Amino acid sequence: MAAHRVHELGAMTWRLAGQLRAGVGGLRVPGIRDPSALCGATVRGFSALPYSVSPVKGRSLPLTAQQSWVCCLNGSWRGYRTGWRGQEAGNGGRRMWGLVFAFGGALGVMQTLQCSLRAEEEAKVSEDGLHLTLYQYKTCPFCSKVRAFLDYHRLPYEIVEVNPVLRKEIKFSSYRKVPILIASANSTLQLNDSSVIISAVKTFLVSRKSLEEIVSYYPGMIVKNEKGKEVTEYQNRYWLMLNEQETQRLYQSKESQKEEMKWRQWADDWLVHLISPNVYRTPAEALASFDYIVREGNFGAVEGIFAKYVGATAMFFIGKRLKSRHNLQDDVRQDLYKAANTWVAAVGKDRKFLGGSQPNLADLAVYGVLRVMEGLQSFDDMMANTKIKPWYQRMTKAIHEQSQSQ
Repeated sequence: MAAHRVHELGAMTWRLAGQLRAGVGGLRVPGIRDPSALCGATVRGFSALPYSVSPVKGRSLPLTAQQSWVCCLNGSWRGYRTGWRGQEAGNGGRRMWGLVFAFGGALGVMQTLQCSLRAEEEAKVSEDGLHLTLYQYKTCPFCSKVRAFLDYHRLPYEIVEVNPVLRKEIKFSSYRKVPILIASANSTLQLNDSSVIISAVKTFLVSRKSLEEIVSYYPGMIVKNEKGKEVTEYQNRYWLMLNEQETQRLYQSKESQKEEMKWRQWADDWLVHLISPNVYRTPAEALASFDYIVREGNFGAVEGIFAKYVGATAMFFIGKRLKSRHNLQDDVRQDLYKAANTWVAAVGKDRKFLGGSQPNLADLAVYGVLRVMEGLQSFDDMMANTKIKPWYQRMTKAIHEQSQSQ
């Protein structure tokens, strides 16, 4: 297929050369960004299940080929007198234009080969028969990060909304938090922690290593937190386990790789802790937040009423405790505004996204965290009082276009 596309592009190039009469201002072959670089959030880790798990029989969707990349040859020309009209340009002119077209054709061949190879790599995902099932709370910022990543990369997945009271949907797991991603290919693996999920799946998309091998790169360790409680921490959660060639293909430089990792961690260590104090800032905001949570979540009728009123009251006071724990200002909105503007400054004025022309994993992580506030007063205030709105709108459009494209 790659050879066939090269042949077609070469023929098209020379047909254009024969048709242009007014002179050529230049040909350009647009650069095709590596589709694997368009992939991104926080996960606490994953663990291989010691037994086969099939929590949703017959409902998992196969992972299809991700993206079909088409290299377009664009021509732009101006009505220069010098060109291919008679012998006006002379032999030197003909040689010059021949070199122009030969160079353009060579670039086209290189781009076509790269696109074809990437499309073939992505098709392997479908051949591997990978099935993904995400166990989540819809309003959880960590779960939202994973969804943003999967949607942007057009990875079909089943959603299981977990009842936050009974959590019977994840009774098969000793890990009792969400998100949990069940990935079934040659075997069934359980991936925990949003950042590890994203790093592991991204590594799989780029490297095509087996999932079994990839999960071994993110070992879990039992440690004690500040309260003395044992928790599982996962190593390497922000690293993609790629070789040098794959890393160079995905990142423009080592600096861009470090920048992505830095801001992914910032989203987990700081930004996510601003959500609860802001959405539960006042009793009215807490009630509105729980109305949204109950409406979007998996609650029974009685549980929903209990959660809406009792939960809102409890979270109003818990929000105050969180404000103290994370050393937030009395007006927690100011910390939210500062974080939003800090992120905009990191993206800069010359880039659409932190990843450049396309979102990277840090863009997807920050977007996923902030998205859970949509429809609430805290979100509207952030849009009105910070500079983040243009970036946020670009992210919404980018993810929608990716998820809707064929």
